[in-house]
Amino acid sequence: MSKFREARTERSLSGTWKVLRADEDARRRVADIGLDDTDWLDVNVPGLWRSCDELADAEAVLYRRHLELDRLPEGDRRWLIIDGLCYQGDVWFDGAYLGDTEGYFVEHNFEITQATALPNRHLLAIEANCETPPDRTQKRNITGALQHSDSLDHDLNPGGLWRDIRIEETGPIRIDDLRVLVLEADEDRAIIRVGGVLDSSITANVEILTNVSNTNSIEHTQEMVLARGRNEIEWHIAVENPDLWWPFSLGAQPLYELKVTVNLNGVTSDSKSRRTGLRSFELKNWIASVNGEQIFLKGTNFGPCNIDLSSVSQDDYRRDLTLAKNAGLDLIRVHGHVAHPHFYEEADKLGLLVFQDFPVQWGYSRGIKNQAARQATALVRQYGHHPSIVLWNSHNEPYHYDRSARKQDNLQDSPTYGPLTSLTHQIPSWNRSILDRSVKRSFDKADPTRPSIAHSGVAPHLPQLDGTDSHLWFGWRHGKISDLAVLASRVPRLFRFVSEFGAQSVPHDDHLATACEADDFPGVNIHALSEKFGAEIELISKHTPMTSSATWAEWGDNTQTHQAELIRHTVEILRTLKYKPTGGVCQ
Repeated sequence: MSKFREARTERSLSGTWKVLRADEDARRRVADIGLDDTDWLDVNVPGLWRSCDELADAEAVLYRRHLELDRLPEGDRRWLIIDGLCYQGDVWFDGAYLGDTEGYFVEHNFEITQATALPNRHLLAIEANCETPPDRTQKRNITGALQHSDSLDHDLNPGGLWRDIRIEETGPIRIDDLRVLVLEADEDRAIIRVGGVLDSSITANVEILTNVSNTNSIEHTQEMVLARGRNEIEWHIAVENPDLWWPFSLGAQPLYELKVTVNLNGVTSDSKSRRTGLRSFELKNWIASVNGEQIFLKGTNFGPCNIDLSSVSQDDYRRDLTLAKNAGLDLIRVHGHVAHPHFYEEADKLGLLVFQDFPVQWGYSRGIKNQAARQATALVRQYGHHPSIVLWNSHNEPYHYDRSARKQDNLQDSPTYGPLTSLTHQIPSWNRSILDRSVKRSFDKADPTRPSIAHSGVAPHLPQLDGTDSHLWFGWRHGKISDLAVLASRVPRLFRFVSEFGAQSVPHDDHLATACEADDFPGVNIHALSEKFGAEIELISKHTPMTSSATWAEWGDNTQTHQAELIRHTVEILRTLKYKPTGGVCQ
């Protein structure tokens, strides 16, 4: 066998790329090496294509990047890694089609060893597609709140290469899809399940070294015969007397570095690492325990940190999570989307628990079922090592939602017990009965260490009168705030875990004020306030009418006061029900 180098390299392709709005002629030529693209637009990667004004309304964009690579040593392999493309993509390298991608948070890789064996100038071409849903009750893109939200601007397309694109080099064997799950953990011992795929270009005997390190280091060595191709492997590591990871209110957050190295003839072919924490988590009747210690969950919903996820830094996530921690909150629900990995790294360090939504919200087309199941599995494989994540949610509110239709409904008096009286919660539907169960099965199969729920915000219904967590918007959408205590006495099961409640308020924000023409108050731009910023105008006007305020700022104060009063009143009622039956709240 030829010698291959032990030192591996990784090269980022971040920077300036050439882009063009896709049309049929451009699509046919995007991978043409001889195409002159000097007059194409420039865009930064990572980034969204709408950062170019000329592409703000585009639904498909062509990307090209020229690069030079050194000669690849004999025996080595080279890979193209796409960390995040929203939402679908087709990929070419030097004119040859590599394959397609789907899933905005799903990492994809393609081997380019043959194409880059010799030093040369190369071309990477990508067609990226992110269609604006023509019917938001029958969506096909699994983008959750990024394309269908009650607070984000639907006109802003999230399409683009929003995370890094990289070139990675390995030896003959590459570690693909490294998975780490903590099966059990207590003060005496923790068991870590390690798995993945070893992609080998040869048949060979290899040594697999696993190192788990914190203050002490544990090494595990095994030898294995690999066939040429993809080899699925799994093994367990025991850590005696572990330092347990705790939510910040119960203890410290020690983290372990787990590194897997594949050696061939004494030379490293590839290595990868994951940082994890050793802890156990149980959820019984929505009452949580971490490492055997019961905890009353106090949480908040966390939407996209910015309407452009590519622009959010690790410092941004640290700032927001620190604010939540300083407010005494110990649970963050990542609502309707999957955040950048930096979010979960910071949650691990700060000792915050995460209630993670799959990016499926409201109504979807029947055609997404298989793709949704695959992406749920990918979510576990990419993020399952994070100790902060304690719960998977398959679907938020699995019924049809139309922002403009709801506004018309709001002109009528809100139903007192909306969650119970709505037929959408009681009759079977494809989204709730088939899609959600399929996604939940994928979560349960991929991750036996965490609980999962089929959906969020669904009331008890036949034939299984159980329900899940509740969304109780009393004082806003579901009648009067005084009705909340009455409902609690009649249907206590609805109060096991309330994950949405409260009301909207108008923030003091200069950009918002300018866009809504606040200087003309009360004759503000209602359309912008509603369509660009998601304000439920009829409900805000019902509870805090503009006519009761003299200025925009005063009106904002009044909406915030109303919001604060609803939150306080709801939390006070739920605290009186602590563990009887309420296991926590998430505002």
